Amino acid sequence: MQLDPVDQLWPKPIIGQRYLLYIHIPFCESLCPFCSFHRVEHHAERTRQYYSALRKEIRAYHAAGFNFADVYVGGGTPTVAPEQLNQTLRLISDLWDISEISVETNPNHLRQPILDQLLEAGVTRLSVGVQSLDNQLLSEMGRLETYGRADEILEHLQQTQGQFPTFNVDMIFNIPHQTIDSLNNDLKQLSALKVDQVSYYPLMPSHTTQLAMSRQMGNVDFENERCMYDLIRTALMPDYQPGSAWCFSRKDATLDEYIVDHDQYLGVGSGSFSFLNGTTYATTFSINHYLDRMERGESAITSRRHMSNMEQLQYDFLMKLFGLRMDKAIMDKKHGPSWRRRLWKEILLFRYLGAIKETDDALYLHPEGMYYWVLMMRDFFIGINDFRSQMRARIRTETEVPILRANS
Repeated sequence: MQLDPVDQLWPKPIIGQRYLLYIHIPFCESLCPFCSFHRVEHHAERTRQYYSALRKEIRAYHAAGFNFADVYVGGGTPTVAPEQLNQTLRLISDLWDISEISVETNPNHLRQPILDQLLEAGVTRLSVGVQSLDNQLLSEMGRLETYGRADEILEHLQQTQGQFPTFNVDMIFNIPHQTIDSLNNDLKQLSALKVDQVSYYPLMPSHTTQLAMSRQMGNVDFENERCMYDLIRTALMPDYQPGSAWCFSRKDATLDEYIVDHDQYLGVGSGSFSFLNGTTYATTFSINHYLDRMERGESAITSRRHMSNMEQLQYDFLMKLFGLRMDKAIMDKKHGPSWRRRLWKEILLFRYLGAIKETDDALYLHPEGMYYWVLMMRDFFIGINDFRSQMRARIRTETEVPILRANS
C-alpha cells in the first residue's frame, strides 16, 4: 500500500450522502506485542489534549457539510478516558442524527462506572478485545497483568452482557502456542455465556510486528489456521449466524468490520483512514503533529491515493462477499453493467472452487468458501498494517506532553 503525500487537504462531502465517522484513539495502558495498530502508552494529560483536538476536527467536518449516520470508535483503547469519550460522543449526537455508535474497549474497563458513561453517551454496540481465555497465552501476549485472568474476564463479560443492544467479543485464532484444545475451550466458554456477537480474527500482524512478537510470543505459523477456522465456524453455528467470514452473531447486529457495510467513511484522529469517492486518505501518525495542526485549524490529512476503476471494483468484490452477499443491482448502479465481464476471472475461479453461488439478484459467499475470504482479508489487513508500521517508523518516540492553548 503506497500513498502520495499531500498538505492542507480537506475532503469535501457529496451533498445528500450520509457517511460513517471513524474515530481513532491511539492510547493504551499496555502495548500488546501482536498489535499493528497505531497506538502509544496512555498519559492522562496527553489524552485530554488529544480528545480536545479531536473535537476541533469533528466540528471542522461539521462546518464543511459532512453528514454522519453511524460512528465507530477504535484504537488503541478509547475508554482510557471515559469522561472525554462521553463528552466527544455527546458532541457528535448534538451535531448529527446518529443511529449506531460502536466503541472498542478492553476487559478491565468492563466496570459499571465506565459502562454507565458509555450508555449515557448513546453507545449501541460495545466491542471488547479479549483475544484468548487461556492464561498462558494471555501472559505471553502481555495482557494477563493489565487486563486480568480468564476467570476475571469471564465475570466481566457476564456482568456486561445485556446492557447494550449489541455486545461483541473480539477473539484471535492461530496465536503462537495456541492449541486446538485451548481454542475449543475458549469456544465452549463463549457459547455458554451467550454473548450477542463473537468476532474471531486470524492473527494478522505486520511483517515488522512479526519480528517483534517472535521474541515474546513465538513465530507465526499458518499450518493450523484452516483447521482452527473450521472448528470456530462449526462450534459457533447454528446458535450464531455469520454476518461476515469471521463475525458471528446471535441476532441481527452491526459488524466489527464497518468497511463492509459502509462504502464511504471519514476517519478523524491521528493514524485514521478515510475512504471517500474512490480515494483513500490517511491522517498524520505523529500525535504531536496532529495536535499542532488542530491547534492551527489545519487539516490532519498527510497522504492519499486514488484507486483506479478496476481497483475499486475488486475492492467491492472483496468487501461485499466478505459480508456474504454482493447485490447485483447495487453493483450495476455503482460500476455499470460491465462489472461482471471485468470480474469474469475472479467469479469463474471462485465458482469453480465452490466458494460462491449465484442467484438472479446477487452473488453469495458459500459456507465452504468463507475461509478463502478469511485468507484474502488477512492479507489485505497485513498490507494495511505494513503501511501503519512504515508510518510509525517515520516518527520519533513521542513521550513528551505538548502544552496547548486549546481548552475543548
